[in-house]
Amino acid sequence: ISLNAGFSCPNRDGSLDTAGCIFCNDEGFAHFPKAVISLEEQIKISLARYRTRFKAARFIAYFQNASNTYASLERLKLAYDIIKKFPEIVGLFISTRPDCIDDEKLELISSYGRDYEVWIEYGLQSVHDSSLEFINRRHDYKSFVDAVTQTKARNIKTAAHVILGLPGESAQDMISTAQKLSALKIEGVKIHGLHVVKNTRLEQLYAQGKIKLPNQEEYVSLVCDFLENLHPDCVIMRLVSNSRPEFLIAPQWMNEKAVLLRQINEEFEKRGTRQGLASIR
Repeated sequence: ISLNAGFSCPNRDGSLDTAGCIFCNDEGFAHFPKAVISLEEQIKISLARYRTRFKAARFIAYFQNASNTYASLERLKLAYDIIKKFPEIVGLFISTRPDCIDDEKLELISSYGRDYEVWIEYGLQSVHDSSLEFINRRHDYKSFVDAVTQTKARNIKTAAHVILGLPGESAQDMISTAQKLSALKIEGVKIHGLHVVKNTRLEQLYAQGKIKLPNQEEYVSLVCDFLENLHPDCVIMRLVSNSRPEFLIAPQWMNEKAVLLRQINEEFEKRGTRQGLASIR
């Protein structure tokens, strides 16, 4: 269940910047892009939707929009505690930036581990600082490593968001991201393909012809290269990113998830390889 708690981001509220990352537009992907509905109502709406669509009985509360540790302890606890009203919720997943955590926040999040499956998902996108600078992340790779180390010390599972196809990165650069995440023993990864949504700096660069996007065949190959170099115990939480159709500029095939998943499986069969094969040789 994707939730919007109305948190902000230091890269948008002026603490670090006001522009945000060059690809960022919450309205392009969120179920609840505006936090005008209470968290409790968001959960009730989503429970009804997924019970009908998937016949689901157990759920994960996923705090998705913005940076979901970027607030006071009191406000964070008030938001996270909403899950206690719903016995069918068994997991708490929190998406945030690696520069938005500290010991007190990690202690708070760790406390939910007694009753829930708890993960923190850190937006990384790339291990290469030059790429992070280009996309205006306003943090470096070391910040991510430090955050993961602190989080693992409290037995909280960690996941990384990565983008394949960033301008200036070669296939080997993306493989290097997989290899470094493997060395950190990251527990989960969400893979995003570089895609352009409306009202972003990336849209402007794309319109000016300054951005080249991978084609469908290249993306499938990059995903397989990445997974071959990621340790075999890592949970793949996403293979393909998508956007609300009315916001997606390019590439349009990015929203054809079923087709891409089939092509990724076919590419692995063609290669005769699998996730983690390169990392254990």
